Amino acid sequence: MKKTVFFIVAISVLVLKAKSQSTDDVLNLLVQKNLVSQKDADSIRAEAAIASQANLAKVKTFPVNAAKKITFAGYTQVRYQALEETGKIDGFDIRRARLDVKGNISPYWGYRVQFDLAGTPKLIDAYAELKLNDQFNFTIGQAKIPFSLENLTSSNKLELIDRSQAVEALVARGKDVGGNQNGRDIGIQLGGTILKLKDRPVVDYRLGVYNGSGINVADNNENKDYAARLIVHPITGLDISGALYNGSRFVPEVKTGTVVNTPSKNVDRNRYGFDLNYDLKNLAIRGEYIHRTDDLIDREGYYFQAGYYFLQKKLQLIAKYDFYDTDMAKTDNASTWYVFGANYNFNTNVRLQANYTLKQEVGTSIDNNFASIQFQIGF
Repeated sequence: MKKTVFFIVAISVLVLKAKSQSTDDVLNLLVQKNLVSQKDADSIRAEAAIASQANLAKVKTFPVNAAKKITFAGYTQVRYQALEETGKIDGFDIRRARLDVKGNISPYWGYRVQFDLAGTPKLIDAYAELKLNDQFNFTIGQAKIPFSLENLTSSNKLELIDRSQAVEALVARGKDVGGNQNGRDIGIQLGGTILKLKDRPVVDYRLGVYNGSGINVADNNENKDYAARLIVHPITGLDISGALYNGSRFVPEVKTGTVVNTPSKNVDRNRYGFDLNYDLKNLAIRGEYIHRTDDLIDREGYYFQAGYYFLQKKLQLIAKYDFYDTDMAKTDNASTWYVFGANYNFNTNVRLQANYTLKQEVGTSIDNNFASIQFQIGF
């Protein structure tokens, strides 16, 4: 009888691959009842462990254990540039390598953490969301400031490889005098929908208070920056927005040896802008104007672009007019870019982009046109 029980238990353990805790409980009980000897129980445990390891070696994917459901996403962009300007070298680079983690821990609370691993790894987004209702939603932490259509558009959703001159220079990005902050800052934002028509949002708003010093750093002055954005959706597919930003930038002192040439100070960093976004079937139209005052310098820029999809949303052709004036008080420092692009979407996660940019400067003109090809894959 005991041998029969022994073989039944052994076969059950090996075939069903029971969890270790459950197996131990059963075997301990059988040992206590004198139905299985301790030696036989140890033998069954050893056989079960060997079978479990053999099956584990065949598994190619594993679940992620978390207290709440989370979403992993990411993408990488590999770019090749051909630069006509003398002294510039053509070549490949990893433009972005993003890892994005999102989740909800309750019907009201959510979170997001995003890293960019290209070049020097850095934290891009790190914020919590409190979603009370359609009218009142808070974003607390490091996130995009609610200013500029292109700034708020994710880099993997842009229809052209590069953002506009004015957006790069005036919205805390690559050519901003305050450094490249990826269009983000640390603070708190309130937003939502304030008017609906038959369940369709008609008017949205965003209000934010920020340090004004950029990403991953503490505030460097007592002043806080304020942002406001109003978005109107008069018809389906059309978005018209206006935004204001009022703040200051800390400029450290300049010294020669022990002599202070320029004392540290806070300078104004105020801006306003308007943008338009229209999508109708295969047609996509974007436009934007930005004006910014840095201390006593007024800068402005604007662009207009149009794109059209062919081959059932596979192939998109785009043209863009892009103007930027770095100092409106001067007459010889504005530049105009004419950008021509094509996108091919292999599927929703794989895209190939090609752009050619003609650059014209007021005053002395140089041969600095360039072509770019960018491959993007995401998950």
